[in-house]
Amino acid sequence: MPFKIFQPQKIAPETHRSKEVPLNEKICLQVGSQCSMNESEKRSILLEKCISPLEGDPESAVTELQCIWHNLRFMNCSWLPGKNSSPDTNYTLYYWHSSLGKILQCENIYKEGQHIGCSFDLSKVKDSSFEQYSVQIMVKDNAGKIRPSFHIVPLRSRVKPDPPHIKNLLFRDGTLYVHWENPPNFDSRCLSYEVEVNKSQTETHGIFSADEDGCQNSVFESNMTGTTCFMVPGVLPDTFYTVRIRVKTNKLCYEDDKLWSNWSQVMSIGKKPSFTFYMTMLLIVPVIVAGVVIVLLLYLKRLKIIIFPPIPDPGKIFKEMFGDQNDDTLHWKKYDIYEKQSKEETDSVVLIENLKKASQ
Repeated sequence: MPFKIFQPQKIAPETHRSKEVPLNEKICLQVGSQCSMNESEKRSILLEKCISPLEGDPESAVTELQCIWHNLRFMNCSWLPGKNSSPDTNYTLYYWHSSLGKILQCENIYKEGQHIGCSFDLSKVKDSSFEQYSVQIMVKDNAGKIRPSFHIVPLRSRVKPDPPHIKNLLFRDGTLYVHWENPPNFDSRCLSYEVEVNKSQTETHGIFSADEDGCQNSVFESNMTGTTCFMVPGVLPDTFYTVRIRVKTNKLCYEDDKLWSNWSQVMSIGKKPSFTFYMTMLLIVPVIVAGVVIVLLLYLKRLKIIIFPPIPDPGKIFKEMFGDQNDDTLHWKKYDIYEKQSKEETDSVVLIENLKKASQ
């Protein structure tokens, strides 16, 4: 389907018109004429001119092509390979904007996981209208096996600042003052801030938003040019705190306000908890818990006896009354009447004859 440009009707004597559009699809332009500036007057028949996209399989073109302008110093573009592209495709990125005399090629191609990208220098120039421009991007391969993909990046969108640098932290009258240096190349009024304050003893943190300098009268003696100060009320001077900050562009100067910078380095203030105290607590707490559990078990056992006393056993009473006789009877049942000698004895035999009978 051709891509058509629809704009509010404009009648002008000029015989040219310019508009930046990506050439990924067929684009058709229509031009007509009329004799006067009166919109009610009948116009001529519109003439149409179409520009076809470049040749190649549409499924081979790169996808998810996006670019981010980092700290107004360099632009980084990344994309995913097309569905029908070869794994060994060698990509090339070309870029151009109105301040350049010619189209340039990006040399810093890299691969990160499935994404492929390239970064190139793009510094802000002194021209006040520079940020009104756009950068035109084209990604293709050297062998011509994929369809080129085009992308237009307005310079006022997709801007990501560098993280700020914390200069000082100060306690005064129950308030924590945070003083940081803004990322270079940015006006402080064009930035929004987020301050994260962590309290170590409770392992909780609070996040505070700021759009401008929050310190009415500076408590820092250093030069405040290019810096911002923020006040965090209700802090305890004897408590250990850590602070970090991040920034993003706001819609006062830019079109996009979604890209946060990375967090700044952490800076701390206050009395740091003693390591010996924590080790002592780690040793004492388990012993106390074990003692409480043992006492509780003994108490529950005693309580069980009181609530559920043992039930008397009648059989045990009769057993105590007739236990001796029964025990003797059972004892004799175990043995025979004849008791076998445990040791064999041998006796000698003496023969005594009758002498009278022998004399006959």
